[in-house]
Amino acid sequence: MRKFLNDPERFADEALEGLLLAHPGQVRRLPDEPRAVVRADRPERPRVAIATGGGSGHLPLFVGYVVRGLADGCSVGNMFASPSADVMLSVTRAIDTGEGVLYLYGNYGGDRINFEAAADLASDYGITVESVRGADDILSAPAEQADQRRGIAGIFFGYAVAGLAARAGRSLADVAALARHTLDRTRSIGVALSGAILPTVGTPNFALAADEMEIGTGIHGEPGTRRGPLVTVDELAHEMVPQLVAELSLAAGDEVAVLVNGLGATPREELYIIYRAVHQLLEKARIVPRHVFVGEYATSLEMAGASISLLHLDETIEPLIAAATASQAPA
Repeated sequence: MRKFLNDPERFADEALEGLLLAHPGQVRRLPDEPRAVVRADRPERPRVAIATGGGSGHLPLFVGYVVRGLADGCSVGNMFASPSADVMLSVTRAIDTGEGVLYLYGNYGGDRINFEAAADLASDYGITVESVRGADDILSAPAEQADQRRGIAGIFFGYAVAGLAARAGRSLADVAALARHTLDRTRSIGVALSGAILPTVGTPNFALAADEMEIGTGIHGEPGTRRGPLVTVDELAHEMVPQLVAELSLAAGDEVAVLVNGLGATPREELYIIYRAVHQLLEKARIVPRHVFVGEYATSLEMAGASISLLHLDETIEPLIAAATASQAPA
């Protein structure tokens, strides 16, 4: 195993400590909860707060979105593991300004259990919580079981829209509805070329041959839907993009936001080659890529691979996504 680390058991905590030291003007840790991170600056006036959380190993998910101000607090879990309900409750209480808190997180079993428990506990303190989950990975479950799909990089669009709506003073119901509407119109699909290495394990969590790829792999190494020979980017895009277009029922003249996300070990140049192929296919279908995001938005340690997300824009979402283009890649 080749990693920059000290004690593998301390990997998540030391990475978090480094992040806090690097961004003292943006984020701070709650004194009684080492895994609870909130914005260092309080809002000037009461407004809806946004809480998120999840396992470590996915920067900028999840705490990186707090650094850039798209969320107000984050509960940080162990590597690829859900944070506890108690930590999430501490975050909720710290960021609430009396206007309620939106929980925005990925659709994973442990997160659902712990975030729902935290929401129940928050009600005992008079805090109203609304929950929105990202479930954009179309290959993790069929369309008729969309509520079981995993959340991957497309959740970025939810953070962007919810964060801007909250700062504009919208109500909790409105912020939640906008985030939900945005994620309902977002679909993603991923491909992996290699697995991630958890520091405490020391070996990849799945293996692929040098000339092999896997379509649909999850960001924790969940099995994909198909393994096969590594193909060109153009061939890969021809397999992936039409599935997204069909899921969103996109037609000529429709406008989309496109997100090409790197999973941790994919050079940015390769991500742009992927976007080139995506753009050409959309152009051929006369679908307009109105806003484009290329970079790392939801990673999996050093996993080699990428995901493509499409958001079907409308007059409600488009201005908010336009405003988000200035904050493309949180820390």
